[in-house]
Amino acid sequence: MKLKKAIDRIPGGLMLVPLLLGACVHTFAPGAGKYFGSFTNGLIAGTVPILAVWFFCMGATINLRATGTVLRKSGTLLVTKMAVAWIATLIASHFIPVDGIKAGLFAGLSVLAITTSMDMTNGGLYAAVMQQYGSKEEAGAFVLMSVESGPLVSMIILGAAGVAFFEPRLFVGAVLPFLIGFTLGNIDSDLREFFGRCVHPLIPFFGFALGNGIDLNVIVKSGIPGVVLGLAVIVVTGIPLILADRWIAGGNGAAGLAASSTAGAAVANPAIIGEMIPSFKPLVPAATAMVATSCLVTAILVPILTALWVRRHNARDVLREEPAGVAAAPLNERDVHV
Repeated sequence: MKLKKAIDRIPGGLMLVPLLLGACVHTFAPGAGKYFGSFTNGLIAGTVPILAVWFFCMGATINLRATGTVLRKSGTLLVTKMAVAWIATLIASHFIPVDGIKAGLFAGLSVLAITTSMDMTNGGLYAAVMQQYGSKEEAGAFVLMSVESGPLVSMIILGAAGVAFFEPRLFVGAVLPFLIGFTLGNIDSDLREFFGRCVHPLIPFFGFALGNGIDLNVIVKSGIPGVVLGLAVIVVTGIPLILADRWIAGGNGAAGLAASSTAGAAVANPAIIGEMIPSFKPLVPAATAMVATSCLVTAILVPILTALWVRRHNARDVLREEPAGVAAAPLNERDVHV
């Protein structure tokens, strides 16, 4: 059986399939971890340790020796994404209660879910899309997107919007593994390659652990709000990213649209932030389910929309070149002596 190939056909499958398996375990056998104990319980309840190792390895993959074009493109997309997520959080905090929406169609929606779904781009999806529809420099622009990985950016945005307060030591604790990995990866390229190999293999492990904190009933209830949230991520972050790509990074907007997604790793952020701020813990199951749904929705739609954008842009270029070609056509002798 080619399970890996089958999982890869599902958008964000490496993260979402183990997450759903974990949710099944939690729903139908909630005491499995405590019953088996030992290493089995470690896999089921080990979200934070597994994520810490993954975050360290992600830091090691960032190479500061990238070209200026790559840094300009990735820096533009990174700053724009963070700024838009902060504005969205600020606006949402004025309309959504701190403990989330309790009833109605959007029950379970919270500022935590909005922030964590919008502030982190799916770097793998972006790189794959731009390798097909963009330049090498644009494809390599995910080099700085790893900075979004982990809870640090979400913490900064929530703190700056006045939604939450984090002690300085918590900021340090959130970013320290990433910085250590980043430092080692830039000191020694062999270490960057060595730790970089662990990034993808660790994803299903923390996906399964995250799923073990979710009841399937929560996923069903958050289905519609999650889909709407995914569409909002594309619209709310996509438009500013397209404009920034065209006006600042010198692109045609395709890279901006390709970056308007929710990262699979963002599914972990509500749980991590919930560990730091106990008042957020009740929001974690619904927020995690919504971010996972948003990841799936954006993973399906963003490549399609980017392809349509590029085709439309190329068609415009062809239409502009045709009149120029006609105007530049050489005059023959008959045309001169009319």
